[in-house]
Amino acid sequence: MTSPLKVWIEAEGRLLRLRLSKPKANLIDAGMIAALDRALAEHLSNAHLGAVLLDAEGPHFSFGASVEEHLPDQCAVMIAGLHRLMLRMVESPVAILVAARGQCLGGGLEVALAGHLMFVAPDATLGQPEMKLGVFAPAASCLLPELIGPMRAFDLLISGRSINGQEATTLGIAKEATPDPERAALAYFDEHLKPKSASSLRHAVHAARGDYVARVKAKIASVERLYLNELMATHDAVEGLEAFIAKRPAKWEHR
Repeated sequence: MTSPLKVWIEAEGRLLRLRLSKPKANLIDAGMIAALDRALAEHLSNAHLGAVLLDAEGPHFSFGASVEEHLPDQCAVMIAGLHRLMLRMVESPVAILVAARGQCLGGGLEVALAGHLMFVAPDATLGQPEMKLGVFAPAASCLLPELIGPMRAFDLLISGRSINGQEATTLGIAKEATPDPERAALAYFDEHLKPKSASSLRHAVHAARGDYVARVKAKIASVERLYLNELMATHDAVEGLEAFIAKRPAKWEHR
């Protein structure tokens, strides 16, 4: 079976490259989650590593998670796997740079948010549209308020609206909006990370993100319980997912 993720090392062993490779959707499904988690588990202990660059093959970073895997019979396993990956990324002692173009939505944006610095195309489309399906975005509910503040995060999470790369940069979701986000991320690595001690960088990452990591870890556990034990017990959450899969309008009963 072809792997959904391309993995290689470059820059004299200093840069781990990860590329989502199931275009055009690059869905964050069980296979993609497992491949990402496996690659990070294998390589983050490399003492010479100075950074990770995560990007995607094709015109889009990711359309999001597999909606089928959000249904009640699968969502507990899917959410657990996704959050395990999120926490591995958030806790990474090595800076994870993300380069995104095209659509970067739902679970795809959650993966991008779990990195350390994001570079986006100005016309990229970023959003958490889960509320339109009657569910919410668990990991993004923990990450976005930390990154851009409670009010801005609330707007994006509750409305489900999308923004472009330029607005994402203005809000503080992305570091830079540029026509070639991969090149910008590589340039950042070459200028700011590659020349430095990998050991010292690890300590600097820990110092800069220690409190942030602790808050995200504490919140993601409670939000996961809310999603699985309360939201997924409602009629409308299941109805919204099933309606999306069937390509029909959802019939909300508000319960």
